[in-house]
Formats: sequence, structure tokens, C-alpha cells
Amino acid sequence: MLYYLIAVFVIALDQVTKWMVVKQMEIGESIEIIPNFLYITSHRNRGAAWGILQGQMWFFYIITAIVIIALVFYIQRLKREERMLGIALGLMLGGAIGNFIDRVWRKEVVDFINTYIFTYDFPIFNVADSALVIGVGLIFVLTLFEGKTTKENT
Repeated sequence: MLYYLIAVFVIALDQVTKWMVVKQMEIGESIEIIPNFLYITSHRNRGAAWGILQGQMWFFYIITAIVIIALVFYIQRLKREERMLGIALGLMLGGAIGNFIDRVWRKEVVDFINTYIFTYDFPIFNVADSALVIGVGLIFVLTLFEGKTTKENT
């Protein structure tokens, strides 16, 4: 149940922040938060990460539905001791549903977190994207630790 609550929290935070950007900012408008590092920039994306596959909404509907079903399937089969994996899956589920809501209702994803890493203008993203990346990162780290633990026990 905790993992679904994490997903609901991510969805709510994602949708509230997107709603605020849509209601308060013009597309392309930018607000400086930390000079030369962090800006809130109103942006729309009809594709996937970095704008790839622009306008392929049916593809995204099908893939996202498959991903959501797979995430729920794995969450349902978690053991009690797999808490960190559950948290990662909950973050990913919330992120997937957050962007899916945008694609269905708006026919585009609202992005607004604009960062500059040194001089590189990183692609603009949102809360759902962040949750997905953190979830995938957690699974990567857990996989590394699991491999190390297995190696040490043999």
C-alpha cells in the first residue's frame, strides 16, 4: 500500500505543479530561481525525453499502459524485505501516470524545470520525469548492491 501512496503523492505533486505553470505562465516564459543553474520555464513536449518521437501519441498511450500494468504487477509481487525496490517502483508508477495524464488530457506534456549543468542547458523536465529517473536510479543502485552481496556470499 505504501508504494501506491508514493505513486499518488508523485501524481498529485506533478499535476499541481503543472497546473500552476499552465495557469500562471506563458509558454516560453522563464523565472530565474538560481542564476545560471535553475529556472522555471514553461515548455510543452509532444514527444518523449529530449523531444524525440514528437506527435506519436498512440505509441505513448500503448507503451505507458504496458509500463503501468508491469509496474503494478511487480509491486503486487514484492516481498516485505524488498522495501527499497517498492519505493523505486512507486516513484516510477507515479511518474508514468503523471505524464500519461498530460498526454491524454492535454495531448502534450507540461515541462518546467530548466537546469544548466555548468554551461549545458539540460532538457526541460517535470516532477513526473524526476520521479521516473530517481526510481530507475534506485533500481540500478539496488541491482549493483545485490550483485555485490551475491558475490560476497559465494
